[in-house]
Amino acid sequence: MKLTGTLTVPLPPDEAFHLFTARGEEKWVDGWRPRFPVPAEDDTEPGTVFETGAHGEATVWVVLAREPGRSISYARVTPGSRAGTVTVALEPAGKHSEAGKHSEVTVTYDLTPLTDAAARELEEFAAGYPAFLASWGTAIEAWLSTIRPEGRDHTA
Repeated sequence: MKLTGTLTVPLPPDEAFHLFTARGEEKWVDGWRPRFPVPAEDDTEPGTVFETGAHGEATVWVVLAREPGRSISYARVTPGSRAGTVTVALEPAGKHSEAGKHSEVTVTYDLTPLTDAAARELEEFAAGYPAFLASWGTAIEAWLSTIRPEGRDHTA
């Protein structure tokens, strides 16, 4: 099942990129605590492996490719449930004076269910995918509000 959607992040792509890395997601994803079986200085290096236990599921992730500030792709396997890839691509977004201060982030999940139960779960995930991505935007905005003074642009 392939799902693609977008969200806008109020940071330029070179700054927003970090938010979609293993360590960067810790800032805004509740319960996201990546564990690296082998120390990884650069968590975006292709071949880097990490594990997560978010939502009570153990998932193994492998960085497949990255273009800093532009995109990152992961393979992910949740044993006994689903396997596939997740790709995050960033582009400058905005109009006129705001151009370059925001990012349009396209997130693509391409997942295969490994069981009948997982197939049903993926159908539910697909139905809620737009809301799922909207929740990312809300969580990122909430995190940014804790590190930026109200009303001040991050570039000031």
